[in-house]
Amino acid sequence: MYLFYFFLFSLLQTTNPVELEEKIGQMLMIGFRGMEVSDTSHIVRDLEKYNLGGVILFDYDVPLQQPVRNIENREQVRRLNSDLQKFAGNSLLIAIDQEGGRVARLKPSKGFLPHRSAQYLGDLDDPDSTRFYASSQADMLRNLGFIVNFAPVVDVNTNPDNPVIGSIERSFSEDPAVVTRHTAIFLEEFSKKNILGVLKHFPGHGSAWNDSHLGMADVTETWQPLELEPYKDLIKTEYTFGIMTAHVFNEHLDSEVPATLSGNVQTELLRDSLGFQGLLFSDDMQMEAIRSFYGLEESIKMALLAGVDILVFGNNSIYDSEIVPKATQIIKDLVESGEVPEEVIDKSFRRIQMVKEDLLR
Repeated sequence: MYLFYFFLFSLLQTTNPVELEEKIGQMLMIGFRGMEVSDTSHIVRDLEKYNLGGVILFDYDVPLQQPVRNIENREQVRRLNSDLQKFAGNSLLIAIDQEGGRVARLKPSKGFLPHRSAQYLGDLDDPDSTRFYASSQADMLRNLGFIVNFAPVVDVNTNPDNPVIGSIERSFSEDPAVVTRHTAIFLEEFSKKNILGVLKHFPGHGSAWNDSHLGMADVTETWQPLELEPYKDLIKTEYTFGIMTAHVFNEHLDSEVPATLSGNVQTELLRDSLGFQGLLFSDDMQMEAIRSFYGLEESIKMALLAGVDILVFGNNSIYDSEIVPKATQIIKDLVESGEVPEEVIDKSFRRIQMVKEDLLR
């Protein structure tokens, strides 16, 4: 199917070329404030003027420390997502982090279905139970208008005390085979509802001792090659899924930069060695591990050259209503100066359009 869409896109390109800024817009996914779409909101400008390709919804506003962001109840979320698609011409990747357990933006307290944590399902290790919750989650997400779910987590639980993985039950297991088995069930159920599951966090965040939201997580001494096994096994399947990068530093994989910004990790290891051809999302580019060490322009440049297709700016570590025009201009300048070859943009744009053709039909 991907070959067909690649051919179709190439044919359209010969007669109706897409402007550089339009391609760049498709490579951005951002968070925003609001329970509804307002004509005065920057998100409308970003969709209409900058051809923004994706948005991500949250239930809690971290910078404001308030439980008021994008999610109030089922009908409100369904209406918000529908309105966003109208402004985008029904071509928008609407994403959420709905893992189950602690990391769930759609909470039972707001009328959404409860879903178990990955650790609960991994410990139970019953495929029927996992399928029940995966199917229920997929039904709910599609009914609400979501296209992308940043789940399941395939980090192997090599450090149960990890403050952002093991200690809050986000990993299925310390056994890679268990992680793979239950992840495959989620991907199968997601595919039935045209939901793109996104595995995270490549090449493995399970062994970290600190939180990359707050600073650089160095896993050089703790990371193990077995953390790649779920990716290796799942890439060999026929499931369609995306992968999210990890803001972790591992000297054995790249002695200079964290994984999100590393061509050694994202291109040589993930694409060339493991053979992944799907969409590659960055973890939030505004997290402290990236923002405070590299700055906006340098981090964007390095992520693009590393092979990231979609740059995620959650606007929930800091809030910047101008992030889309800023990032668009930075990428445009990088291409025009030759620091980022336009073929890098074209390759990601083609990959994004093929996935959208498949999901938004």
